[in-house]
Amino acid sequence: MTTPNSTKQLRAGASSYADDARDATEHALESTRQFATQAFEKAGEKVRDLRYGAKDLASKGVSTVSDATAAAQKQLGQYAQATSRYVTEQPVKSALIAAAIGAAVAALVLALRRSNRDD
Repeated sequence: MTTPNSTKQLRAGASSYADDARDATEHALESTRQFATQAFEKAGEKVRDLRYGAKDLASKGVSTVSDATAAAQKQLGQYAQATSRYVTEQPVKSALIAAAIGAAVAALVLALRRSNRDD
């Protein structure tokens, strides 16, 4: 038989275990909150780092394209000057070369048209 004292002791022990379980649960919840907060802050830092990295990469890409465009324009300008100088120095030869290229392009177009008709 259980005595009133042993029942009180059992209840006190159960209450103590319940308090310990509640304290452990509260501690676990607080640890989880702290972990989640830290993870969120780290994720935010990574997103900021990625955003700044993407901006830097885009900026470098724009700079590279701009440099390539400037180099191409400079090269085309040099070709135009050389062509202009050649035409000025050799007008007859330039006209003959232009006529030959025109005839070659016309022959190529005609050959392609014929091959398309045959198909």
